[in-house]
Amino acid sequence: MTVKEIEQLLEESLKSLPDCRVRDAMHYSLLGGGKRIRPLLLFYALNGYGVDEKAGIPFATGLEMIQTYSLIHDDLPAMDNDDLRRGQPTCHKKFDEATAILAGDGLLTEAFYQCARSDQPAERVVKCISILSEMAGPAGMVYGQCLDTLENPQYDWDMLKKVHRYKTGCLLASPLMMAAVLAGKDDAVVSKWQKIGFELGLAFQIQDDILDETKSAAELGKSNSDERNHKVTSVSLLGMERAKQVMEQLYEGCCTEMEQMGDFDATEICGFVRRIAARQM
Repeated sequence: MTVKEIEQLLEESLKSLPDCRVRDAMHYSLLGGGKRIRPLLLFYALNGYGVDEKAGIPFATGLEMIQTYSLIHDDLPAMDNDDLRRGQPTCHKKFDEATAILAGDGLLTEAFYQCARSDQPAERVVKCISILSEMAGPAGMVYGQCLDTLENPQYDWDMLKKVHRYKTGCLLASPLMMAAVLAGKDDAVVSKWQKIGFELGLAFQIQDDILDETKSAAELGKSNSDERNHKVTSVSLLGMERAKQVMEQLYEGCCTEMEQMGDFDATEICGFVRRIAARQM
């Protein structure tokens, strides 16, 4: 599955919704660019197990809707108060705050409708929806957002890792875990993928911190609200060189763990992870 094909799936997923300002805002944010890392992880993991990519389409669509809703809400004045996302005005700047809130609510709800449309065995569909609910909800990504909004937090490295595990790692673990479920793997294997996803999320967030320090907002296509909001980052805690070293070790560690998974061909997904590790935006 290519990024272009994923974009087409996302475009199609909104066509049946009533024509209104909220749908326009949902479309603006969902189709406003992005790396589509989470859907791609799902498809690459399915490929590694030899499972038809079509099995993952509803879950990839729902996952990207949840990712987009989280960004819409994260950009709001009550959260990070960002004006720029993917080189374009954030949703509340393009429309208004009320519409942005409703667009986020709409994407979150629609995500589970998309997942429920899957034609896979019922027990696997329920398990995937359960995983996505847990990883996106108050025991997952929302919990990470809560930790991240603590006023003037005096974070040490362990606390910052906890924030990144939940805020970023949960939604990167989800596609790997769901792919294992769709491939018929047991809970022990799903748990291994969750661990890999958490490590991948930490590496990804450290990389974001590094890029925020070394690239301009124009180059990144987004505002650097961490600096403006005086947030602790991996770079401010570890220093630039140590942060780079930890990031590289985590990415390579993820690949090593994937290569050691039984009956799984990690060639494609590890190539993708290494491309992520080399990203400059």
